[in-house]
Amino acid sequence: MSFRLYDVPEAEASRFVGFAGNRINRHAENRSDDVVTVALADARARMLLIGQGQILVSQGNGMGNAFFALEDAAALLPNPNRTIYLGMQEDMPVLAAVSGIDLTALPEAIKAIEYRPVYTQGLIPEDQLGAMAQAVSLLTWHENHRFCGRCGTETVMRDGGYRRTCPHCDAQHFPRTDPVAIMMVVRGDKCLLARGPHFGPGMYSCLAGFIEPGETIENAVRRETLEETNLPIGRVVYHASQPWPFPYSLMIGCHAEALSDDYTLDKAELEAGRWFTRDEVALMLDRTHPEGLMTPPPGAIAAHLIRSWVESDV
Repeated sequence: MSFRLYDVPEAEASRFVGFAGNRINRHAENRSDDVVTVALADARARMLLIGQGQILVSQGNGMGNAFFALEDAAALLPNPNRTIYLGMQEDMPVLAAVSGIDLTALPEAIKAIEYRPVYTQGLIPEDQLGAMAQAVSLLTWHENHRFCGRCGTETVMRDGGYRRTCPHCDAQHFPRTDPVAIMMVVRGDKCLLARGPHFGPGMYSCLAGFIEPGETIENAVRRETLEETNLPIGRVVYHASQPWPFPYSLMIGCHAEALSDDYTLDKAELEAGRWFTRDEVALMLDRTHPEGLMTPPPGAIAAHLIRSWVESDV
């Protein structure tokens, strides 16, 4: 079978998922250990501030703003030891830091909002939402990996936040991304959707699971589907990916061909699940299903996987 690049649709599917609007140039090969200091000396710099699972957002007449000028950010007590450099957006350095301010005593025009509502409700611009995903993932990784995995010594941040170095054994530690396979399981003109016990009322979504070491994306899709539903899977086709800062995952979306109608749910993982027709799923996407059933929010890669199947010709 031949492959031609220009047979691939021009509109890349990953461009339309939540957190995909990041416009920061990370210029990874040119970062230096003093890049944070240099950025803090630039009056054009902007800073995102997070704390306790929330991001600080300035409220105006329209959409919120999470990019604070350095003068305004100083009043929100950014921790100098937990400040990282994200990169350049146009000619503007962008940093992120953990705020030390009491979140219950914020100025009236500034709100601390949990990450998920900021994403699901579109409370900040798309480029800032993408920068938030980058910042939250990096800062969470630093918090969870302060000590050397080789000798246990507390490590030191380097490279503007993209590396930690052990001062004792000189081991170099780099931010991690946990790959997750999320799959739209289809058989003919129906698809299998399920829900976990933590889902909102009436919400059904795609199956998903972490990709394990030494495993291809396709084999992870087959393994996870078999483990959760006992369904064998044939063909697997990649569709799109989505950064997911909860805490630092990459969702890899695929369509998967079920080879049987018969499934058995793993009740330790899933609360409910069943086959849905294409017409029924269209109602779920539009929030008009007679039973109040629905799919995940529009920005979620699961919603994009589901919609791409509903609107397809096959």
